[in-house]
Amino acid sequence: MNVPLSILDLAPISAGSSAQQALRNTVDLARHAEQWGYQRYWLAEHHFVAVASSSSITLLGLVAAATSRIRVGTAAVQVGHHTSASIVEAFGTVDALYPGRLDLGLGRSGHRRSQFGAEPSHPKRERPVVDTATGRTEVRDGVVIPPPFDHGRITDRSRYLAGLHALHQEGAQPQDYAEQVDDIRALLAGTYTTPDGHALHAVPGEGAQVELWLFGSSGGDSAQIAGRLGLPFAAAYHVAPGTALDAVDSYRAAFRPSATLSEPYVVLSADVVVAETDAAAQRLAATYGHWVHGIRAGGGAPPYPDPDDTAPLTADQTRLVADRTATQFVGAPATVTERLAALQRVSGADELLITSVTHDHADRLESHRLLAEAWGARAARAA
Repeated sequence: MNVPLSILDLAPISAGSSAQQALRNTVDLARHAEQWGYQRYWLAEHHFVAVASSSSITLLGLVAAATSRIRVGTAAVQVGHHTSASIVEAFGTVDALYPGRLDLGLGRSGHRRSQFGAEPSHPKRERPVVDTATGRTEVRDGVVIPPPFDHGRITDRSRYLAGLHALHQEGAQPQDYAEQVDDIRALLAGTYTTPDGHALHAVPGEGAQVELWLFGSSGGDSAQIAGRLGLPFAAAYHVAPGTALDAVDSYRAAFRPSATLSEPYVVLSADVVVAETDAAAQRLAATYGHWVHGIRAGGGAPPYPDPDDTAPLTADQTRLVADRTATQFVGAPATVTERLAALQRVSGADELLITSVTHDHADRLESHRLLAEAWGARAARAA
């Protein structure tokens, strides 16, 4: 079954470029995505790294203004860094001018300080120890499912924890995730009441025509809450290929029909690079592992390296990112569409969410164009 394709954009900053250019590239890609028939254009939220989408809701408004039909959303607002009211008011502001086109995706990032520990995993100035992956890689119908990544293998957590500290008011603690989802729903519906009994109304925000999504990477809270509330769910195979299908299963098992959905609706993400030939695509994707390694080594996403002047990863570095490079979809249009179709079959996804990072913006545009054309042609043949 050929399902709709959508785009997840991190607004990556390439080596030698700037945040300003990355934002121009995002708006340009969104305009093209609308022309090429993509269903949604979602924006990620990341902080203190070489991507320009840190203020994803602000960027959402700019993309909505630059397009006319495509749905625009967040994947996802890191709710641990925001209050419920600030999220609803910001979305309500954009929806007031571009009604009925917004997807409010929520994610648990910002709640997970304990997951990464309170201290760096090795003393500063000592050489990090890189563990080899444990567990067995499974292949289902050609879809690679590696062992879940152990976050204890992140070689330095100190920078991540410093970023969390900078994003939170001194002494503030993130609200319980399930409670925050409930508060956001109540603010949108106009039924929010404070613990001491005051009814508050988000202006703008209340009654906004936004579609609420939860985004997750495992079978934990996000998947289960989305299912219990009858909300659509997006699973992050591109980030967590070892657990994303578990997230889908958990969501479906927990699903209860709601006024929003009568049956589960799943979007599954995939990291994709398409070019005219397999070899050309592999060259463009040659530094993807370097980019992921920068994240897992503790420095955060670096400027995306140019494959023409970047040395190969070492054996230890390659092992640290093997789950991500093995699950990237790279090749000519026929190669990638065949693999994406397998991912859809295995997961039963109702929609695929495509993220793509290359050093040159023109190559990223071409990757999305080639994929849209090949996917559309595949659908026409199946009709």
